[in-house]
Amino acid sequence: MPKIALADFTLPATGGTDFSLSAARGKALVVYFYPKDNTPGCTAESQRFRDLYAEFQKAGCEIAGISRDSIKSHENFKAKFTLPFPLLSDAEEKVCTQFGVIKLKKLYGKEVRGIERSTFVIDKHGVLQQEWRGVKVDGHVEEVLKFVQSL
Repeated sequence: MPKIALADFTLPATGGTDFSLSAARGKALVVYFYPKDNTPGCTAESQRFRDLYAEFQKAGCEIAGISRDSIKSHENFKAKFTLPFPLLSDAEEKVCTQFGVIKLKKLYGKEVRGIERSTFVIDKHGVLQQEWRGVKVDGHVEEVLKFVQSL
């Protein structure tokens, strides 16, 4: 995979702050895109990132989750599952578009636009090092952690 420097972005984040890619430099960063707060797969994935958060921290890595949900929805989701990392709201799909994660998906037989579950690892210099698209939750977070530990 080509190593590319990513364009900066800023999104509203939980905790009443804004999150900028440029402000995260100096540490590796996992950005995971997920379809919707409080749905089974998204909850399981977020809980797994939470459960392994200390391991990611030990490896010098931060985590941020992104979906199109509102900050209010994110705050509730984060509190309900005690997520120790920020959730970012991309209601206008700017960053989703930048990363190419908006796809047509089938939902109850209808085509709908939505986020394809995807994870990206960005190094401390802001360079994309690895990506996973169309992610299946089982074993995924462990695979991401292994990759981060190898950086």
